[in-house]
Amino acid sequence: MGEDDKKSKISNTRKTHLKSLMLQVAKVALEKEEADIAAEKEAYLSEHCPPLSLPSSLSDLQEFCKKLHAKIDVVDEERYDTESKVQKSTKELEDLNQKMFDLRGKFKRPALKRVRMSADAMLRALLGSKHKVNMELRANLKQVKKEDTDKEKDLRDVGDWRKNIEEKSGMEGRKKMFQSEA
Repeated sequence: MGEDDKKSKISNTRKTHLKSLMLQVAKVALEKEEADIAAEKEAYLSEHCPPLSLPSSLSDLQEFCKKLHAKIDVVDEERYDTESKVQKSTKELEDLNQKMFDLRGKFKRPALKRVRMSADAMLRALLGSKHKVNMELRANLKQVKKEDTDKEKDLRDVGDWRKNIEEKSGMEGRKKMFQSEA
């Protein structure tokens, strides 16, 4: 019973025969469809394009060409108008879609990961191999010896200002001030 279920009920020769019949029917349908399309095209052209009769004299031919150019200009104007209408409507559609998108508020900011990166690494990532600037600014500084000036010496000699204030505070300090002045 298991083998009978797995086997198809139609034999392989019958299948191939049915496929060939289906292909023949499809081929006939395609040929008929192509013939219908060609007949429609002929009918449309005969309806919209009358047979061309060219005038024999030069002046009549020039007049005919002027009429053709006038018709071409009218068609170009219509084409330009329709193109501008289409552009305007597409712009309006884009604006409306943007407004709709904004009103929905579905734009979510992605959660950004914090990355610890030195300034050198950032510049190297941004500039690539062009990066030659060293961001360690202290390495580029020059050593300068500081010369002692007279004012600085005087300030050092005076000492801490807090001590002077404490010495002069209270009655003892005032007594010393008067004694030093006299």
